[in-house]
Amino acid sequence: MFTGIVEERGEIIARDDLDRAARLQIRGPLVTSDASHGDSIAVNGVCLTVAGLDGDVFSVDVMDETLQRSSLARLGAGSPVNLERAMAADGRFGGHIVQGHVDGVGEVVRIDPTENWTVVRIAVPTELARYVVEKGSITLDGTSLTVSALGEDDGRTWLEVSLIPTTLAETTLGLARTGDPVNLEVDVIAKYVERLTGAGAPHRNEKGE
Repeated sequence: MFTGIVEERGEIIARDDLDRAARLQIRGPLVTSDASHGDSIAVNGVCLTVAGLDGDVFSVDVMDETLQRSSLARLGAGSPVNLERAMAADGRFGGHIVQGHVDGVGEVVRIDPTENWTVVRIAVPTELARYVVEKGSITLDGTSLTVSALGEDDGRTWLEVSLIPTTLAETTLGLARTGDPVNLEVDVIAKYVERLTGAGAPHRNEKGE
């Protein structure tokens, strides 16, 4: 489990495309400082397993399912990535519950810089829109953020987040441009609530069977 507090902005230094998979080599001095084979590290919000270590570089294997459901398929050598180690049991819970399971890919549709922060608008896939609420939590490329605004244009739902200078400087969101893909993980609590209230529950007959 993660909290969405990005620890460092790393860099993919190599990518090997395999049969319906890819192996990435990623430089991350901080996250590799105490990493071991088999540990979990979130890469742009995707929970991946450390398959190898070489100094401050770790390697991960990304299966086809993950490539299809996230923006990792579009990344290669030179791409910056947000990195976070799995949360320690005695660690601080600075963000919100983040599983590292990407629900879909959004798109940056607008960037409005101001004197003290930058507002970024993200188009949200239709199937995820019902899980997003104003002032609720959202994970963008592994970064825990608060939804500052929510709306719809031409039948397309969008959300906005307001990014402070620290977030802009220390995560990939500060490098985002209009049209860029963004990994989205909605609040898992919203999905459980939907399930428990019946929207996604199995059908029951009058006897409750």
